[in-house]
Amino acid sequence: MATPLVTPLFSPLALSSSRNRHSSPKTLFQSKNGKTSDSSATQKLNQTRLRKTDGQRTRFLQMGSREMSFGRKLSTQAMDGAGTENTSTTISRKVFATTHLLVSLGIILAADQFLKQAFVAASIKFPSALFGMFCIFSVLMILDSVVPAAATGMMNFFEPAFLFIQRWLPLFYVPSLVVLPLSVRDIPAASGVKICYIVAGGWLASLCVAGFTAIAVRKMVKTEMTEAEPMSKPSPFSTLELWSWSGIFVVSFVGALFYPTSLGTSARTCLPFLLSSTVLGYIVGSGLPSSIKKVFHPIICCALSSVLAALAFGYASGSGLDPVLGNYLTKVVSDPGAGDILMGFLGSVILSFAFSMFKQRKLVKRHAAEIFTSVIVSTLFSLYSTALVGRLVGLEPSLTVSILPRCITVALALSIVSLFEGTNSSLTAAVVVVTGLIGANFVQVVLDKLRLRDPIARGIATASSAHGLGTAALSAKEPEALPFCAIAYALTGIFGSLLCSVPAVRQSLLAVVG
Repeated sequence: MATPLVTPLFSPLALSSSRNRHSSPKTLFQSKNGKTSDSSATQKLNQTRLRKTDGQRTRFLQMGSREMSFGRKLSTQAMDGAGTENTSTTISRKVFATTHLLVSLGIILAADQFLKQAFVAASIKFPSALFGMFCIFSVLMILDSVVPAAATGMMNFFEPAFLFIQRWLPLFYVPSLVVLPLSVRDIPAASGVKICYIVAGGWLASLCVAGFTAIAVRKMVKTEMTEAEPMSKPSPFSTLELWSWSGIFVVSFVGALFYPTSLGTSARTCLPFLLSSTVLGYIVGSGLPSSIKKVFHPIICCALSSVLAALAFGYASGSGLDPVLGNYLTKVVSDPGAGDILMGFLGSVILSFAFSMFKQRKLVKRHAAEIFTSVIVSTLFSLYSTALVGRLVGLEPSLTVSILPRCITVALALSIVSLFEGTNSSLTAAVVVVTGLIGANFVQVVLDKLRLRDPIARGIATASSAHGLGTAALSAKEPEALPFCAIAYALTGIFGSLLCSVPAVRQSLLAVVG
């Protein structure tokens, strides 16, 4: 505002007036009516007018400067108020988002626990989380047909919990790998080699069966691809999370070393540093370059960091590795370890399948022939081929039954083997995780070698043979295959659980095992 007010003072008119004050030669002017006037008188009149104008301008400038100063104060106060408002708004949003996550996730966890207790009380062997998933999916479908806005609102309400589960999903598989040294201790080396052969060869065979079945059905039905619903992606890990978990690890490790039972039991005292070491391994492993992650999956880094933390504590405390690993996964509800906390989320993983299936319901309906046929065929092949090959190679029947659900996600695989007697659930979980790791590292190369180009075939083949870990690996590089991975991932576990819940099917599998 100052510039327009000051500029007229330096205009040509003002400068010429200043010069005229010092030199005023008399000049006669003749007007139109013929009268002559003296130039000096005219100059005096002009000078008087200029002095008045200058005074008015000076006073106006002073008033303007005062107004500008007052305006700056007002604008500064407004900016300060806006900054305070933005800060408070940001804080309130973060508080609301955290509360939203805790409430939605808490409801899912509470529902899972309620169903588990109800099924145990009623002596029902069917997987409780699977029943809960069917209930949630049915409610969403009914709401969508009656009050679509209510179904959308329900999806939006539970989305933070779904993204949380998706973000930390690999962590829930880790405990089985961490305690693997304890699980395989009593297994003979020859049996271990046979199990490795069945796992690796079985993964490749299941991949081929699922992929080529999907291609064959697609050629018959000739359904054209349509765009899938966009899938929300969880946020990446921040530096603050890394340093926060590092601080928890250091403090809790030192505390457990000097006060081994400060939290009541050794398992509870070791829980914070063992849990933080697992989380840190996953965060660090997730941040590795993609070239390294091809051969060193984040879940391997995660399990390795947990084992190293247990080894360091066992050495420093003089207790050795085995007791610390025993405290990692106690399988005692009243005295849980870090592994028990992580595996406690497996039921919520199954419940979250309902939301992913509902989101892709149109895709499921359109490609139902390819999806359901491939999943059913590959699941049947996986169960019965494992039983048959185990018998052919001379693997112990109890070990063969323990690895039957090798292509089914951990949460449902553990429910399946619980239907059989004399099984090793720790071996089951470990075999499932190893199958997923094989798929995560080699699935894309093998699919290219097999010339499976169709995204439906690639997604179904990956999820049907390597469940969640394979799904995460493929979908990160091929987003177009993610919906089919998610659907097949859920349906393979669902159909496998339904099959093994039938007594006649269980008896037929045991007959094949021998």
